[in-house]
Amino acid sequence: MAIEYGPLRGTTARELISALVRDGFVFDRGSGSHQIYRHCDGRRVTVTFHGSGDTFAPKTFESMIETEAKWAEEDLKRLKLIR
Repeated sequence: MAIEYGPLRGTTARELISALVRDGFVFDRGSGSHQIYRHCDGRRVTVTFHGSGDTFAPKTFESMIETEAKWAEEDLKRLKLIR
């Protein structure tokens, strides 16, 4: 089932990082505007932003959610990113 990104459009960098931490990701390293979070199961998410209130380009956000974090819609609900 495809994720509906409409409700996620305004998700900020701070909200995404908070959800990553709630899901067990830990900060690994950062350089400039890139922060890398790792999960003990091997997943890695690179969060690119300039300020904590920044939002993401649609394709960048989809890549972080689906490709890197490997979250499904159920995960987004569990992490309270969507209702």
